[in-house]
Amino acid sequence: MKQEPFFLRLLDGRGKIFIAIILAMAIIVPALNLLLPPSNPFHVPTYIMALVGKYLCYALLALSVDLVWGYAGILSLGHGAFFALGGYAMGMYLMRQIGSRGVYAHPVLPDFMVFLNYKELPWFWYGFDWFIFAAAMVILVPAALAFVFGWFAFRSRVTGVYLSIITQAMTFALLLAFFRNNFGFGGNNGLTDFKDILGFNVQAQGTRAVLFFLSAIFLILGYLLCRCMVTSKFGKVLIAVRDQESRARFIGYRVENYKLVAFVVSACLAGIAGALYVPQVGIINPSEFSPANSIEIIIWVAVGGRGTLVGAALGAFVVNYAKTVFTGGLIAPFWLFGAGVLALAAFLVWKSRLPALAGIVAGAVLAFAGSFIPGTIGNYAGLIVAAVAFATLILTTRPEAAGVGTGALLVLFFSTPFAGIPLALYWLFALGALFVFVTLLMPKGIVGTFGDLYDKYLPRKKPKDASMNGAATQPSPAE
Repeated sequence: MKQEPFFLRLLDGRGKIFIAIILAMAIIVPALNLLLPPSNPFHVPTYIMALVGKYLCYALLALSVDLVWGYAGILSLGHGAFFALGGYAMGMYLMRQIGSRGVYAHPVLPDFMVFLNYKELPWFWYGFDWFIFAAAMVILVPAALAFVFGWFAFRSRVTGVYLSIITQAMTFALLLAFFRNNFGFGGNNGLTDFKDILGFNVQAQGTRAVLFFLSAIFLILGYLLCRCMVTSKFGKVLIAVRDQESRARFIGYRVENYKLVAFVVSACLAGIAGALYVPQVGIINPSEFSPANSIEIIIWVAVGGRGTLVGAALGAFVVNYAKTVFTGGLIAPFWLFGAGVLALAAFLVWKSRLPALAGIVAGAVLAFAGSFIPGTIGNYAGLIVAAVAFATLILTTRPEAAGVGTGALLVLFFSTPFAGIPLALYWLFALGALFVFVTLLMPKGIVGTFGDLYDKYLPRKKPKDASMNGAATQPSPAE
């Protein structure tokens, strides 16, 4: 059978749709922002464009994590460090462009160095007044850290949870280092008050439109790079290492080399994402090194579907959009799980039919009835029912228990706005709960689950010449 051209095998159906959507966003959103007046209903405000641009950077960061976690089995809890290092490299360039326009009007030293009584520019700031040098550092610094870390970790055969803990320790160590004022990176305040990038005002509407466009283009390029890697022979070996590392090593593959290459490429993508992120948000500080940020990236990938690439990017959009909506504005006091609980209820009913539906009804009745109990118990009746139900779910994996917990959360969602409880403060708790739900009920994430449903109920058409003279059908190339 004649083999398909490489570029057709590189992009599957979902990949083509993904690239088409991102490319359309790259063109349409800046056009609606620049060409239409603010009074036009189709005008996209600059702050919305900057917000979506930030989501695009997060999507590229999620792709980098999916490359190592979804295809190499490396659960990295330190990718926030590579993202932050790329951001700091770009931030240093932007700080050098301020010049004498700073608060202290020093022609060479940034404001924070003048405030901290620096006498001269530290040696590691040399060269950052050139964009080409800064762009190179955006890639080389995360790559160097990933190479050194991966060289020792993978050759020492550190795997599993031990590797995850070490990566988390790495990013926490960098967090502590960058918090120090004498480290030369702005301390707790970080780098901010940027003026220009390549001579253009970083706050100007046109500059922000270009940054949005570049974020979308680099997301597409990052996706193509990852697809090229995972669909090649290198990717097949990487998947073999993920599934059976000992067997791959036994048949002669240098497992540590494959993991090291994937880890370094992933770090470079994360650094580029950080560099595109900083001029759009206007600040970079040590909080980007926070281990919680790295854990949040894992949740993005898990929600969207690890090992799918498109799912990782989708998860970054979905989770961060939910974070924006449910932690600000008029909806801030509302129950954070609202949309997620409704989606979970629909999935449970589809998955288990009557048992889950009965559980949802029972949970809602129990939570509603418990709210009439006077005192503290009545105030927290819904949370008590949900906690007991999900504890039972973890122990028994029964759909009825999941339904009871979901029903209780539904009652909380609709009652919280009237109670006036500011539950938006518990966003990290919401992310943790979302991760548990996805792990238990949708282990393949959104894209993986719907992909399985599509393959199950809408099977692909078999080629006419796939079977001749009773021969077995040839399997399609793995994606």
